[in-house]
Amino acid sequence: MATKETLTCAPVALFVYNRLWHTQRTVEALVLNKLADQTDLYVFSDGPRSAAERSKVTDVRNFVKTITGFKSVRLIESDGNRGLANSVINGVTKVLESHDRIIVLEDDMITSPGFLEYMNTSLGLYEHDDRVISIHGYVYPVKRPLPPTFFLKGADCWGWATWKRGWALFEPDGKKLLIELKEGKLCSEFDFNNSYPYTRMLKNQIAGRNDSWAIRWYASAFLRQKLTLYPGISLVKNIGNDSSGTHSWDNERYDHDELAQSIKVEKLTPEENLSAKEMISDYLRATTPSLLRKTVQKIKSLIR
Repeated sequence: MATKETLTCAPVALFVYNRLWHTQRTVEALVLNKLADQTDLYVFSDGPRSAAERSKVTDVRNFVKTITGFKSVRLIESDGNRGLANSVINGVTKVLESHDRIIVLEDDMITSPGFLEYMNTSLGLYEHDDRVISIHGYVYPVKRPLPPTFFLKGADCWGWATWKRGWALFEPDGKKLLIELKEGKLCSEFDFNNSYPYTRMLKNQIAGRNDSWAIRWYASAFLRQKLTLYPGISLVKNIGNDSSGTHSWDNERYDHDELAQSIKVEKLTPEENLSAKEMISDYLRATTPSLLRKTVQKIKSLIR
């Protein structure tokens, strides 16, 4: 692994809204990272959807203005409510106008102290390899041991990084992506070998039943045969699956008791690790039926 002194540190884009406690925990963990003091932090704060949420948004923004421990902190405030998808798409695009790489977090991602080192080391190793579109910090809590690092086709959204060249492949039009998946008869593979309903998520995004940028990011990478690097042990824990967020609900299946303090990163030949994919597919098949039931219950509670 490269030393702290030789690493090029990518800026971090952090997307926040109205959850002060979650934002505080996310920042507290990130500032403990080994490379935090060499990292520029961009915080994108979405505007309130209603007058009732204005004070919560203001509380988060006031907290952001007190953040220290990074090379720099810049707060970008939106007057109106863009929604998470537009916030992420516009924010990542904006940062990559002046940087060639980026690390992306949302306001409910707890990172281990080795997260930034893993991300920056990996960004450097695969910078010039067009087969690799992104780096990911989270991995599902499968029971069998995974390799220290491995590749899967597509892209992901819980603590991730990419380069300007990678984000240039992002296709925001879900209809175009779905047509290409169907024409290529790729829906089964896209659904992680029929273990998770990603095609249904994309259809729901097209129909306006969800506002997911992440399903379009995954599809964009998948259709271009691009790979994402994953750690064998997660460096990220999502604390937003507690029903507090617009796009989250209580689900502990994705939780990790402990995060990896560091990951040894050695350059691999970029190819999908089919053994790791099978392990994750088995995990998703075992957990998805219950997850879908919870999804239906959540939707019903929201429309009552």
